[in-house]
Amino acid sequence: MSMSDMDWKDILAVTNRHLCTGNFLQQVEKVARRKPKALILREKDLPEQDYRQLATEVQKICRQYDVPLHLHNFPQAAAGLSAVGLHLPLPKLRERTTEARQRWKVLGTSCHSVAEVQEAVALGCTYIVAGHIYATDCKRGLPGRGLDFLRAACQAASTVPVYAIGGITPERLPAVLAAGAAGACVMSGMMKDSEWWR
Repeated sequence: MSMSDMDWKDILAVTNRHLCTGNFLQQVEKVARRKPKALILREKDLPEQDYRQLATEVQKICRQYDVPLHLHNFPQAAAGLSAVGLHLPLPKLRERTTEARQRWKVLGTSCHSVAEVQEAVALGCTYIVAGHIYATDCKRGLPGRGLDFLRAACQAASTVPVYAIGGITPERLPAVLAAGAAGACVMSGMMKDSEWWR
């Protein structure tokens, strides 16, 4: 399956400026033009002030193309920029009060076990990223958890949408959707010249 045959609304695009061979903001705009479900600005090596400055620029692009922006890791920066959504690592999500979590209409986290999925649901997440499903360079040397794990994660999440991450290609997306996922989270494929653009 090529991207011309499917809806980009099945995709949560994830950034990693270190994977870009060209200009990062130009690549973000290229992604935003395709109108994915949302864009997660995941630049976890940046200090908060630098992250907020970058987020301000990315937010302008996302607003231009009407793509929801989910900020990562920094709740104060996300609140200050009135971001549509917040994506927190599960350890940071656990630290937030119930009130702080409930402030977000869109709240996500990443899970690597069924138990973590159940915890994320209990903590009020509105979407979950589950992985890694297939072997990927981002997790070099670690086998993927596979579609059986994805099915179990989707069942555990109940009505909370689950997005698969890790080695997702256009050819693998139909199997991911058939396993019960709402879509796929894609990082490398969004930041590089890959099969997602052909």
